[in-house]
Amino acid sequence: MEQDRPRLLAGGNPQIAKGYGEAVVQAYLAAVPGWKQDACRRLDAAVTRELPSVVKAVKWNSPFYGMEKDLWFLSFHCMTRYIKLAFFRGASLQPMPPVGSRQPEVRYLHVWESEPLDEGRFADWLQQASRLPGVRM
Repeated sequence: MEQDRPRLLAGGNPQIAKGYGEAVVQAYLAAVPGWKQDACRRLDAAVTRELPSVVKAVKWNSPFYGMEKDLWFLSFHCMTRYIKLAFFRGASLQPMPPVGSRQPEVRYLHVWESEPLDEGRFADWLQQASRLPGVRM
């Protein structure tokens, strides 16, 4: 049923209607193409494992994670060659995620097919980020 699959936007990012909860995030993950699907599923699983009470949503065709509805600490988005994780208060994390942003508080982590994710560092950043005030979007 190819017609039932979400349309892929630039970089292979799925176009998913805005919504809240596990089901909409799982729909996003199921629509991610290629190697990025497994990587995105691992990212989502790590967030859920580290923060069992995390709140999930899809907004602007990207999964969002927070500790309260509409107060977010993390999102990710599929780009052409990598997955871009956005820590909305990443400048407060120690050490800071490696990639800067035009927004001073935001820091990025890029996940590449050829470079394994440092799951220990990611788990630490998740714990730190979950304790910071969320960003309203």
